[in-house]
Amino acid sequence: MPAPLARLITAARTGWLVALVGLLLGVGLIAGLGEAEHTTTPVEQLAAGSDSAQAAQLRDRLPDKDSSTAIVLFTTEDGSRLDRATLGGLAKAVTPYLPEGATRGAPAVIPSEDGQAAIGIVPIDTADASETKEKVEALRADLATSTPDGIRAEVTGPAGIQTDLAKVFDGANTRLLLATALVVAFLLIVTYRSPVLWVIPLLVIGVADRLATVLATHTLDATGIPWDESTTGILSVLVFGAGTDYALLLISRYRDELRHAPETGDGRRAALATATRATAHAVVASATTVVVGVLTLLLSVFPTTRGLGLACAVGIVVAAVFALIVLPAVLSLFGRWIFWPRVPHDGEPGADTRRSLWHRVGTAVRGRPGAFAAATTLLLVLLAAGLGWSKLGLPRSEQFLARPEALVAADRLAEHFPAGASDPASIVTTADAREVTAAVKDVDGVASVTPVATGGGVTELQVVLDADPASPAAAETVTRLRETLTDHPGSHVGGSTAEDLDTGDGTQRDRLVVLPLILALVLGALVLLLRSLAAPLILVATVVATYLAALGVSWWIFAHVFGFSGIVDSVPLLAFLFLVALGVDYNIFLVTRALEESRSHGHREGMLRALSATGGVITSAGILLAAVFAVLGVLPLVVLAQLGTVICVGVLLDTLLVRTVLVPAIAWLMGERFWWPRKV
Repeated sequence: MPAPLARLITAARTGWLVALVGLLLGVGLIAGLGEAEHTTTPVEQLAAGSDSAQAAQLRDRLPDKDSSTAIVLFTTEDGSRLDRATLGGLAKAVTPYLPEGATRGAPAVIPSEDGQAAIGIVPIDTADASETKEKVEALRADLATSTPDGIRAEVTGPAGIQTDLAKVFDGANTRLLLATALVVAFLLIVTYRSPVLWVIPLLVIGVADRLATVLATHTLDATGIPWDESTTGILSVLVFGAGTDYALLLISRYRDELRHAPETGDGRRAALATATRATAHAVVASATTVVVGVLTLLLSVFPTTRGLGLACAVGIVVAAVFALIVLPAVLSLFGRWIFWPRVPHDGEPGADTRRSLWHRVGTAVRGRPGAFAAATTLLLVLLAAGLGWSKLGLPRSEQFLARPEALVAADRLAEHFPAGASDPASIVTTADAREVTAAVKDVDGVASVTPVATGGGVTELQVVLDADPASPAAAETVTRLRETLTDHPGSHVGGSTAEDLDTGDGTQRDRLVVLPLILALVLGALVLLLRSLAAPLILVATVVATYLAALGVSWWIFAHVFGFSGIVDSVPLLAFLFLVALGVDYNIFLVTRALEESRSHGHREGMLRALSATGGVITSAGILLAAVFAVLGVLPLVVLAQLGTVICVGVLLDTLLVRTVLVPAIAWLMGERFWWPRKV
């Protein structure tokens, strides 16, 4: 950051103006623009070009493309059989929700072979997920009053599952924002030990968070890239986490500079300008690596994942701008008293004093760098060993932390009907429907095939499988269906089982393409920023080791604490992205300070002074970031809980072990070769 710009931000005459314009502009855009709105379509959440995505696209040509299906399951509470009179009463409960003439020649409810259950198929004509939710909830409310005593009525099927998924996000962003703000506020109070100071960064980053959401959604809308509810949730957590980290770094450096600044207003502002300039290098380097990393998601085969990448890039830019311009401008308005009761004064000892915990840790590591490097590396390897027992892939039925009614009913339905009846597969075809039906009926694992819609040269067939839709057997049946349909061009298999298969293939492709690219781009950014080859390679290698260890530890947590049967397909990629991009941040904070100190004190002493000076603030930042990502667990979706857990564990490992012990140990072992070919 140029010195004139730093002085402009912090000067008595202009600082208040920069603060006022920055905050008012942010609040004005938040209030004036608001978040852009977008209704996510099924195709946007599927792997582009996959068979299930083509089925969804072809289905859009049907006249009832906006319809879904709810399955009403009736079961006796005492396990008795349903008699004819009771079935007649259940039919009356369902008939009002059926299209006119739908029961002509067919019963309104279908009893099971054991006589203990019956189902009614209810079409739900909707334009979007929110309308589906409204109609299904109305159906559930009416069934609660119209169902005879002794009979349990539950709604499942595609519309029921879609409704329960939508309910997950009712007020989700508000809960997530509130929980994040409370966690950040608590940790800032603990870090600063001041009843006042924490309010300033929380206010500034809070405005940045809301502005980032507004700008990101409008950017996505303008570029035609879709997003969903989880995009803004993850974005908010990222902006709060990264923005607060940047604020911690700035305020820590500001406190250090105040210990060498005259006890005057001009001296205080000069210290703030110096801190802003010194912090800018690390923050810009950090933000650059994160932006470069998240933009690699634009290569994903999943449209909404591309939206997440672009949204996060916008969010990080906003967080960095507010941390480097608005925050120091706001701080310039307040005297040293803002740090009360620990007010820094001219002449106080700095953070590199021998009384510092981090100085003592650094001294110990510097004394035996080889032993510490070997022990830390061995520990990371042992932690990563859990990957040998991990399982990738989690059925949709297990992707809620608390199982909703639709999934509970689907399990109960499978006890009385073919397991696939609760969530049938579908075949959408432009070929001869009779020939396709005849061919599909002969496929092993198919219980029944029923035409459900036709029009525009397209026919949709509902295919009930013998196996549970989430089981390997169902996946094998879908594979056999697709092989059979190669003889019927223009035919595609959809439904949850098919979509899960394609999601697994799509995420595997993304890992093979995006992961190496993330490493290459982050490495390239570090090479340019540090003007070194050795240091960037070492930093990236340590972060990758941290990621593997975090994933290994998290698997034990998932399997033995939460009882998850696997890891959601998208979690390894997203966790890798955020851990590499954010994990490199703390190493950047350390090594940029080490470079600065090495110019005056030499490589070995410079690294020790850097560790002593940054140890407290980086540890605080790491704990805060880990806690913020853990907040994703307030949403009852397993994918977000797993993502938050992996990032939380990884950030803690990186902050407390890798950055504190491993990187300094390697730097001391290598000497000035650590910066090769740069000279320090």
